Amino acid sequence: MSPVIGNCPATELGQCWTRGAVADTLEFMLRFYTAGESHGQALLTFLSGLPAGLRVDLDFVNHELHRRQLGYGRGGRQKIETDRADVFAGVRHGQTIGAPIALRIENHDWANWEKILPVEATDAPEAASRKLVAPRPGHADLAGSQKFNFHDARYVLERASARETAARVAAGAFAKVLLREFGTEIASHTIQVHNVRLERAATWEEIRAVNADLESPLRCVDAAVQEKMKAEVDVALKAGDTVGGVFEIVAHPVPVGLGSHAQWDEKLDGKLAQALMSVQAVKAVEIGAGISAAGSFGSEVQDEISYSKDARNFHRASNRAGGLEGGITNGEDLVLRGFLKPISTLRQPLGTVDMVTKEPVQAAYERSDWCVVPAGGVAGEAMVALVLADAFLQKFGGDSLAEMRRNFDSYAQQIREF
Repeated sequence: MSPVIGNCPATELGQCWTRGAVADTLEFMLRFYTAGESHGQALLTFLSGLPAGLRVDLDFVNHELHRRQLGYGRGGRQKIETDRADVFAGVRHGQTIGAPIALRIENHDWANWEKILPVEATDAPEAASRKLVAPRPGHADLAGSQKFNFHDARYVLERASARETAARVAAGAFAKVLLREFGTEIASHTIQVHNVRLERAATWEEIRAVNADLESPLRCVDAAVQEKMKAEVDVALKAGDTVGGVFEIVAHPVPVGLGSHAQWDEKLDGKLAQALMSVQAVKAVEIGAGISAAGSFGSEVQDEISYSKDARNFHRASNRAGGLEGGITNGEDLVLRGFLKPISTLRQPLGTVDMVTKEPVQAAYERSDWCVVPAGGVAGEAMVALVLADAFLQKFGGDSLAEMRRNFDSYAQQIREF
């Protein structure tokens, strides 16, 4: 007898996967996906699962899109685009109606690419002129071309581009609107650019303030450290190079009990790590003091617990766990960090191989940024917001916001009486 995985005999696993039997354990209350190419007509976002009756602030959505475009070290594309989300479905009279939401963000640069990337088949010389056959080391160019059997990385890089995160930020803004209904906010700040690092913990008030400051060049809470970070970006620009860094995301406050220890795919830390790792150029994720904890004694790492009889709540003396224990939120702030490698497009290109001739050449150059750490933080915020909103819906879900709020209030009372 064949073994069974989920509800599916192992011999029929491929067929069952397409029917969704195996995927039943990987359920999401809030689902989203994006479409669109970097230089195509537009980026599209589809978001399903938000409760009816959620007031939608489109100015806030567009504000989030604007934040993603800011930052010291951005390239010329940001001068072309002014990202704004147009809602095509799921919102009427300023509120969600329980139906899927569809958003569109126009690519103004499409005017320069319409003859290069037309939908229809073409023999136009413009299309041939922008083929990319010299894959960039570190980019999806070569692996993607081999996977999809293209001898032109143009199709791969158009979708692999971090331009796609604009669509995620729009979806994440809707998730943030939902979370704010329950008092939870999400913000990010830059803690490292190249070798310059903020060597102290930032308070929530500092992080929130620097998020509101659209003039902050790198979104660092310490002005002196930020000037040193800017100098590193300048060095990279002059050298035709790029720099990476680290952004920190904080969710504040977060109720206890989101996520679960019961199954591997229900652990919230795993979902959050995967979500942040999916952001372009992120190569590592840290939760709390995870990296330093690996080289410490247990007595130096665990957060001691106390109880306030007056406030009737439990509290940790520190937050080295980053707000998560056993895959479950513990009532402290969520603290996560994304480690961004330097982006792969270099004005002083590295060596590569022509995919057609197989001869050694210099890697292709595409107009690009040279530091994207603050933008990476905004994209990371969106992903954290989407995962947290899904966790809220799984814990307190209802068809309407009013129903969800009743469930939330009832649970809050249970926690107070624990």
